[in-house]
Amino acid sequence: MTNGIAPMDTSPAALDVLVVGAGISGLATAFGLARRGLRVEVLDAAAKPGGVIGTVRRDGCLYERGPNSALDTTPLIGELIEAAGIASERLPASEISNTRFVVKGGRPVPLPMSPGAFLATPLFSPLAKARLALEPLVRRQPAGEEEAIAHFVRRRLGREFLDYAIEPFVAGIYAGDPDRLSVPAAFPKLHALEQRYGSLIVGAILGARERKKRAETAKNTARSFSFRGGMQALTDALARAVPVVQGARAMSLSRLPDGSFAVAFDREGAPLTRHARAVVLAVPADEAARLAYPLAPEATRAMQEIQYPPVTIVATAYRRDDVDHGLGGFGFLAPRVEGRAVLGTLFSSSMFEGRAPEGQVLLTNFVGGRRNPALAEAGDDEIVEKVAAEHRALLGARAPALWNVVTRWPRAIPQYEMGHLGRIAKVAEAEKAVPGLRFCANWRGGVSVGDCIANAHATAESLGAWLRAPVTAR
Repeated sequence: MTNGIAPMDTSPAALDVLVVGAGISGLATAFGLARRGLRVEVLDAAAKPGGVIGTVRRDGCLYERGPNSALDTTPLIGELIEAAGIASERLPASEISNTRFVVKGGRPVPLPMSPGAFLATPLFSPLAKARLALEPLVRRQPAGEEEAIAHFVRRRLGREFLDYAIEPFVAGIYAGDPDRLSVPAAFPKLHALEQRYGSLIVGAILGARERKKRAETAKNTARSFSFRGGMQALTDALARAVPVVQGARAMSLSRLPDGSFAVAFDREGAPLTRHARAVVLAVPADEAARLAYPLAPEATRAMQEIQYPPVTIVATAYRRDDVDHGLGGFGFLAPRVEGRAVLGTLFSSSMFEGRAPEGQVLLTNFVGGRRNPALAEAGDDEIVEKVAAEHRALLGARAPALWNVVTRWPRAIPQYEMGHLGRIAKVAEAEKAVPGLRFCANWRGGVSVGDCIANAHATAESLGAWLRAPVTAR
């Protein structure tokens, strides 16, 4: 279905841009191009738009199948929401969700958010706290040498900060392994702080002033937000604003003699073709590689190296009286050294109003990732029981859940592992070698919703300028 626009046959270059993929990256790119007056259409293989973003209502609860919230890190996010006409639906996270927990010694411990709380926290030993004072004296890594995040943190902050701060944080963002993730690729701003200031502490202080000038907010201090109807409100609004053809699996991409593109796709068994002056591939790396291979074989080989570990999400509802923990916070992260079955649990009904009826609580639990892919692929009953055991041990759940819903993502989050920037450099070279072909997805430029919005804005802006430029100037 196409949002009221029939999937008519098109002649060559009838479209300015064809976007393949109706996740947040593809929809935001198409929306930005349409606002610039360009003729755009989106093809997507799924039955509904949104990609991994999806909101479901059940028994008075509202749970997410993918991202539960986004961070307000750049004005571009607010501008997109305003332009999409859903600013009034935006819902900030509660004040109590500023508290975040990390499991240590079998119990959730609040993450310190102030110097005083840091000095008092049991998360880190006195020796680890004292070592932090030496961080400005640690020599910076040579600029041309790539480093894994685990090595970076051990070198600058020590083992305890890796175990009880960075490793669980990495699991929460990437479901990844800090021994494999690249600092400059996965955490470019962290890398930039060391390279520019020689110290994370000094850089955090001075960098805050620069972010203020750019009207940006650091991710560790940015406020979370969602929408009254859940995160799907955003992708639904974008999909209403641009023509989207659902159930359309792109089969091949080719370039015509005049420089335009043809995308062949299958819809309900019928072979169809779209022609456009430019194409944006806003799909996972392996799918982008399959489509782009005839035009950019070297870049697509690099894309095929990007790994996606499985993650399974379990939405769980309890009676409020059956859970001892106050749930006064964002949720908890479980470090690898604690040996827990879950990567973490969000206190969803504490984060946002309207997520559970009175007298109930809603939790969102994550298992698998690089740490435990076998559990993510286990049967539903086994996963639910593992999650329930963690609730009993860590949150004091004293009765069975009212219900559980399991959502599986066999290929969940792209891993920005060592060598990632080299792989992305090949993708950038392909874009130069094949004018009009662009790649915009969460395997490039950041995995968060905010990163995808910022990258979509940049793609729409640059592609719009390219399409409007005289042919001789391209």
